[in-house]
Amino acid sequence: MRNLLARALRKAASTINPGPNQIDITDTYVKWLCYANAGMLDRGNLFLVDYALGHLSGNAPFLEIGSFCGLSANLITHYKRKHGLTNKLFTCDKWEWTLDFGEEADNKIAGSPVLFSDYRRFTRDSYLRSIRTFSADDPPFTIEAFSAEFFELWGSQAVVEDVLGRSVGLGGPLSFCYVDGDHSYAAAKRDFENCDAFLEVGGFILFDDSTLKTYGVHQLMPEVAATGRYKLVARNPNHLFQRISK
Repeated sequence: MRNLLARALRKAASTINPGPNQIDITDTYVKWLCYANAGMLDRGNLFLVDYALGHLSGNAPFLEIGSFCGLSANLITHYKRKHGLTNKLFTCDKWEWTLDFGEEADNKIAGSPVLFSDYRRFTRDSYLRSIRTFSADDPPFTIEAFSAEFFELWGSQAVVEDVLGRSVGLGGPLSFCYVDGDHSYAAAKRDFENCDAFLEVGGFILFDDSTLKTYGVHQLMPEVAATGRYKLVARNPNHLFQRISK
């Protein structure tokens, strides 16, 4: 299960005390964005996203699995601007999580009057406000769906409405996938298999929280390498792979 509190604390620690070999390319814009935009960012991901977007060969769309409050989506848009890219960015999230301590959505967060249902609504509203502010020139197409549901729609080339009320057609190859949804092994493997079905040769896939053994996604990394279809480009500390064959 995905423990939001533990994950937030770990990422805060990595920001304050980055690993000795971790590349952090935080710039002025990223600093200001992180002051205002809630989210759980491992600063090493900045280098990995920047590398991937700087080495693409086509204009196929990007996909981010997991949206939360929009920090990563806004950062991907930032690096799209930097590299002059026009690839569409799709994200998917239903803002419904498996809770880690047995809470139900209509229960209150321990020690507070705040309902988990209100917390979920708050994060969704925060996402909308964040992309409208920081990606106003190029807002991502966000589909309110779990990743498995999203891929069903993508595979059927459905025309859907995104969270901003825009009609958009889905389907076709992807050039960059950022896997940041449910961090359990089974869910991460399913997300990888779905991304693998559409990721074009030369495209990239980034797995968030893929180094810490606490998360099941860590177990998946040897399996990705063992397919023979991917090469490990970098660990910083998370894993960025590039597709090298069908």
